[in-house]
Amino acid sequence: MDFGVVLQTNPPAARTVQLAQLAEAHGFSHVWTFDSHLLWQEPYVVHSAILNATKRIVVGPFVTNPATRDWTVTASVFATLNEMYGNRTICGIGRGDSAVRVTGGKPVSLADLRESVHVIRELGNSRAVEYNGATLQFPWSRGSELDVWVAAYGPLALKLTGEVGDGFILQLADLDIAAWMIKVVKDAAAAAGRDPESIAFCVAAPMYIGEDREHMRDQCRWFGGMVGNHVADIVAKYGTHGEVPEALTDYIAGRTGYDYNSHGKSGNDHVDFVPDEIVDRFCLLGTAEEHIAKLEKLREIGVTQFAGYLQHDNKEETMRVYGETVIPALSEHITATR
Repeated sequence: MDFGVVLQTNPPAARTVQLAQLAEAHGFSHVWTFDSHLLWQEPYVVHSAILNATKRIVVGPFVTNPATRDWTVTASVFATLNEMYGNRTICGIGRGDSAVRVTGGKPVSLADLRESVHVIRELGNSRAVEYNGATLQFPWSRGSELDVWVAAYGPLALKLTGEVGDGFILQLADLDIAAWMIKVVKDAAAAAGRDPESIAFCVAAPMYIGEDREHMRDQCRWFGGMVGNHVADIVAKYGTHGEVPEALTDYIAGRTGYDYNSHGKSGNDHVDFVPDEIVDRFCLLGTAEEHIAKLEKLREIGVTQFAGYLQHDNKEETMRVYGETVIPALSEHITATR
């Protein structure tokens, strides 16, 4: 299992770069950042600084979308960074949440998401692609390599992920929900003639090392609110007793609204509807041993990367314990079972 961290590009940018350097020093393989250009600093500028300050870490957005940036511009960013720093970029992409909603927009259609994945991946891999009736290719790009991982929750988006994604991003760590979604993606991949095991499966959730359960929950409750935005869209389309597991849909019954000015913040005041049970199920909280136990279960259901959100007051200590205890324990377990 690989391990990543998910950061926000809050000023000063030097702080984000410092956290990325710490992540690399502690053995994490990926550094992901939010991509919401109004709420935080422009991520790709910060990505360049991170890549310049590190040696092996892979960097990408968590996640970008097809609406706020022209697809060819997005691809050009990755191809340029790959030329500058080696093939150390990755593209996480979804239909759009905060980046589009704060400007009064809406998530894009699944058809546009599908096409954007194709265009960005082809151009990002130095290949030609048909786009808006023209054949396009970066004449300056040689040997660029870019995987595109798709973030999804609903049944149709999960199916699309299995059909076209190099990886699947699931932003919650509930074991039962993750197992269901991974199966949907794998079944769709097999039906499309793809090898399901060729797809990367990334589960992302807040990770907090500590012992004060109440404090950890309060620091990470924002995550249930963020997930609730996507779940609300799913409930509006499928209802609460349809194809989607009720374990995912039931908890938003008390949701009354959401303020994107508090998006992704531990002090979010629009998440009172998120119960302690959901925080515990969706996140990784507690001692190193508790994290290891849950990560082993995630690995058993097919997760190939865990990406931990660090939007709380214990960033450095959590990364230190992961580097010294959690990551080695998972690596030793894998070695021992081979």
